[in-house]
Amino acid sequence: MEYLWLIVNIIEIVLFVYLGLASFYIFIFGFASVFPHTSKKQTASRERKFAILIPGYKEDKVIVDVAADALNQDYPRELFEVIVIADSFQQSTLENLRALPIRVVEVVFEISKKSKALNKCMQEIGDEYDVAMILDADNMMAPDVLRLMNDAFNKGFLAVQGHRMAKNLNTDFAILDAVSEEINNKIFRKGHRVLGFSSALIGSGMAIEYALFKKSMARVDSVGEDKELEMKLLKNSYKIEYLENAAVFDEKTSKTEVFVNQRRRWIAAQLEFFRKYFFDGLWHLIRYGKADYFDKVLQMVQPPRILLLGLLFIILALKLAGNYFVPESFSAPIPILLWFYAFLITVVTLLITTPLKFYNLKTAYALLSLPLGFLLMFKSLLKVKGASKRFIHTSHGHTENEVKK
Repeated sequence: MEYLWLIVNIIEIVLFVYLGLASFYIFIFGFASVFPHTSKKQTASRERKFAILIPGYKEDKVIVDVAADALNQDYPRELFEVIVIADSFQQSTLENLRALPIRVVEVVFEISKKSKALNKCMQEIGDEYDVAMILDADNMMAPDVLRLMNDAFNKGFLAVQGHRMAKNLNTDFAILDAVSEEINNKIFRKGHRVLGFSSALIGSGMAIEYALFKKSMARVDSVGEDKELEMKLLKNSYKIEYLENAAVFDEKTSKTEVFVNQRRRWIAAQLEFFRKYFFDGLWHLIRYGKADYFDKVLQMVQPPRILLLGLLFIILALKLAGNYFVPESFSAPIPILLWFYAFLITVVTLLITTPLKFYNLKTAYALLSLPLGFLLMFKSLLKVKGASKRFIHTSHGHTENEVKK
């Protein structure tokens, strides 16, 4: 019996170190996000030429509206080109796209990947652009996005992440997904910039100096192309800026099966990149002081916020129950008060990083789906094997309910 309790105690210590540090990590950056981010001063006044790259795989429902919307930028029309990278589109969709004043690049792959589509497109369109602006096939930009991105490049940045937010709030899961993204925006983007670290990239709504993007992407062939690109940029000491006022509207998950597949892909990619970059990141931290690079490596093993909250709640409940059912002779290595503090700072972090616009009855009702969300996320965690090696398509279908301001 004593050996069993020894194993239980070791497991508890490991869980507390992992979950406790994860809670402290998000609290530090979440608290920092409350403060304003002061960017560099402008060092140039040049207007750059943008290639708005929109890769899509079987996105016939949304791509025409998205491409047409991308043309509505408050920026000189001759200085940006909308380029749709069409993978497995219907012929009617291609005809509708070609009726717009945009460029269509058709691609075909035996195994489709976003990185392949982007690389193939850049080989075809040439090098006449200054900046690559990446959108997903469901993204819509506020009219001032290119102007704001150009201003950031005039401050010396070569990689900039915009503020991606929800386009639709039509289901409880869409609301929870929208809140989750805003929390991540505060912790991993604004909070990081306030403390001098780089913003995390999301994979869309981002702008990168064209030659740098083309060169970096040429060596990327993973499913989580945004994270691998981010690692390469930070390893080479590029600082990634975050523009909170550059709004890019993104379709949020409405169906549970889409939620599971999407999270499964994300978790698998993160674990793969942690394994791939941990020792390299540690070496660059020790040898060259690249804290920004190593910080991103650590982000790869950050548990999703819903898992962190759920696990802390379950462990805290088990600890409370244990006070009544476990003999006093078997003392736990971690006091229940420490578990409570870890749970408390996690809750506080989530509260202060959730925008005020979500403090309403719709969000309150959506929170009733949190237990299901936790179970689905746990299910995703159990099925990550192989998900980082193959393409898992996330279908989209909402072009209405844009919330542009």
